[in-house]
Amino acid sequence: MRSRTAFLALTAAAAFSMTAFAAQPPGFWSYPAIKGYGPVHVWPQAIDRPSARATYKALFDVTKGKADSRKVNPGLGHIARTVNIFAAAGVPLGHLKFEVIIHGGVTPIALGEAAYRAKYGHANPNLQVITELRAAGVRIMVCGNALGDMGFKPAEVNPQIKVALSALSTLVIQQDEGYALMRM
Repeated sequence: MRSRTAFLALTAAAAFSMTAFAAQPPGFWSYPAIKGYGPVHVWPQAIDRPSARATYKALFDVTKGKADSRKVNPGLGHIARTVNIFAAAGVPLGHLKFEVIIHGGVTPIALGEAAYRAKYGHANPNLQVITELRAAGVRIMVCGNALGDMGFKPAEVNPQIKVALSALSTLVIQQDEGYALMRM
């Protein structure tokens, strides 16, 4: 329970504004695992730190985002920050069992370049952060039913993302396996 409390506290702390980010001096923020996304700063006196010996399981439920299709989905940025905060605290990436399910109105962030460009007329800004998350061991899925609802086919999905049967089944299955649910 302590590790879950630590996880929730660190993730909540990671959700502060970009205004605060811009006000800090160079070198204040670091990117220990996900380069260029999810900046973190570890205060020396911070308490309730994750253990480098523990394994942490989280399912990130990504359903929200800005209407601007030219910007990285903020949920993906928060996931990157979560990976970075655990890495900064000394937790090996192999101890992070992080999974992502994308669905609802943000389903198009899971599209590959051609399908995204066809829908919006420009490149998918989420591709690089998805690549970085995958390199850190984060498993990313998109809801197959949401794809169908929006008229997309699995062949149009970014090849780094797996098509899940549904977000509904994934949410039930992963929580049944002990994953903490993180809504994004």
